[in-house]
Amino acid sequence: MGGSLWISHGATEASFGGRSFIAVLRLALLLPTLRVSGQFMGKPLDCQKTCVCASNIVSCSRVNLTNVPTTLPQYTAVLDLSFNAITRLRAEWTPVSLDRLHSLHLSHNGLTFLSSEAFANVKKLRCLDLSSNYIRQLDEFIFEPLEHLEVLLLYSNRISQIDRTAFSGLVSLQRLYLSHNQISRFPLELVKERSRLDSLRLLDVSSNRIKTLPLNELQALPAWIKNGLYFHNNPLPCSCEVHEVVARWYIKELSSAVDFRGSHTCVLPGHQKEKIAILDLDKVYLNCSEVTAMDKKAFLEQFLVLDCDTRERNVTKSWALPGNIPVPPAHKIADDGSLRIGPLKAEDSGVYTCYATSESLNETVYVTVVVFNSTEIGGLENLKTAYTTLIGCLVSLVLVLFYLYLTPCHYTCCPGQRLEKGDPRDSLHSSTVSITHAHLQTGQERPEGGGFDNKHGAFLQPKDRLEQNGRLNPIGEEDEEWRGDSRGRRRSDAGSVSSVSSDTPMVV
Repeated sequence: MGGSLWISHGATEASFGGRSFIAVLRLALLLPTLRVSGQFMGKPLDCQKTCVCASNIVSCSRVNLTNVPTTLPQYTAVLDLSFNAITRLRAEWTPVSLDRLHSLHLSHNGLTFLSSEAFANVKKLRCLDLSSNYIRQLDEFIFEPLEHLEVLLLYSNRISQIDRTAFSGLVSLQRLYLSHNQISRFPLELVKERSRLDSLRLLDVSSNRIKTLPLNELQALPAWIKNGLYFHNNPLPCSCEVHEVVARWYIKELSSAVDFRGSHTCVLPGHQKEKIAILDLDKVYLNCSEVTAMDKKAFLEQFLVLDCDTRERNVTKSWALPGNIPVPPAHKIADDGSLRIGPLKAEDSGVYTCYATSESLNETVYVTVVVFNSTEIGGLENLKTAYTTLIGCLVSLVLVLFYLYLTPCHYTCCPGQRLEKGDPRDSLHSSTVSITHAHLQTGQERPEGGGFDNKHGAFLQPKDRLEQNGRLNPIGEEDEEWRGDSRGRRRSDAGSVSSVSSDTPMVV
C-alpha cells in the first residue's frame, strides 16, 4: 500500500510539472505580442509628465515618443507631436474620430510610412505638417479624406514619386509646400486649367531635381497663380525660352520671380555644370533678346478683349481709357474684370489702365494697345497679291528655262548636230530670213518706208535649202559653185535673196 501511495504521489508531481511548463511557454509566447501591441497603440496621454495640455491644445513635442498617445480628448483642436521618433503613421493611431482637430504637427519624426487610412478619423484638418521626415512617395488618394485641408507641408523629405491622384479631393487646399525633395517631374495637373485645385494659390517645388518645365503652359496661367508658383533652384538647362518666362514674370513683379531673383538659376552646357542667373542670359552667354512688356496689336474695325491680369484672385477691377478717361457704356466690362473694346479706330491706340483693389492689395495694370491704320482683310489681300505675283514670276521663269533647254531642235543650226561633208543643206540660209513666196513670184516693189508689204521671218524648209545654196566662199570659189549650179542662178540673184532690208526682223 505504501508503494502504491508513492507511485501516486510521483505521478501527481510529474503532472503538475508538465502543466507549469506549458503555462510558462504560453506566457513567453504572449510577451512579444503584448510588446508589439503596446508599440502599435502607444501609451495613454499624460498631461502631467510628458505632454502639455492647455485648453484644446495638446503638445507632446520633444519627449521621444515612438507612437501617438492614446486616449486623446475629443475636443483636441491642435496636436503637436513634432521632434519625436514616430516612424510609422498607421490607420489605428487614433481609434476615435477627432472632429475638432484642425492642426496636426508631425515634423522631425523620421516618418517613412503613411497608411492609406491614416487620416480617416481626422477629416476636419485644415493644417497638416509632415515636413522634415523620410517620406519617399505619395500613394494614390492618400489625402482624399481631407477635403477641408488648406495648408499641407511636405518640404524636406525624400519624395521622388507622386501619384497623379495623391492630392485628389483637396478641394480647399490653398498652399502646398514640396520644396527640398527629389521630385523630377513638375506636377502640372495641380495648376492646369481643367485639372487644377481651384483654391490653390501657392505651389512650392523649388530645390528639387526638375530639369524640364512646361513653359508654354506656365506662361498661359493667370497672374494670381504664377505669383505663388515657385520653381527656383532646380537644375534647368539654360535656354532663351526659360529666360523669357522668368523675365516676363519679373517685369510683371510677381513674387515668385522678384523675391527669389538670385535663386532662379540654370545650368550651362558642358562638363562643369556651371550655374548662372537666368536673368543674365541676355547679356553674355546665350545672347537672348531683351524681354519687354507685351502690347496688344489689332487692326481697324476689330474687337479686342483686354485682361486685367492681377496678382490676387478676388479683387474689384475698374478701367480707364487712354488719357485717364472713364469707360463709356459702349465698352463692356465682363464678370472677370476684362474690358471689351471695338470696333477699333485709329484713335483707340494708347495705354489702358486697370485698377484692382481689395482689403490687402491695391494694384495697377497697364495695357498698351496699338491699332494699325488698315483692316485685317486689306492686309490679307495685299499679302495674297504679293504671293500671286511671286508665283507668276516663278512659273514664267520655269517656262523660259523649259523652252530654252528642253524643247527639241529641228534645224541645222542647233548645237550638237553634225552635217556630212558636202551636204547641200550646209548653207547660210539656215539662219537667214526669207521673203514670202508671193513677192518672189510677182516681183512687187517695196512700199514707201523701205519695208515689204508682208514680212515673214521663218527658217527655210529643207527643200528651199537645197534650191538656195548660198554658202560664202572667202577664197574665190564662189564663182565656180554658182557656175556649176543646175539652175544656172546668177550671183546677183543670190545676192538679192541673201540680203535683207534693215527693218526686216531676224529670228535666231
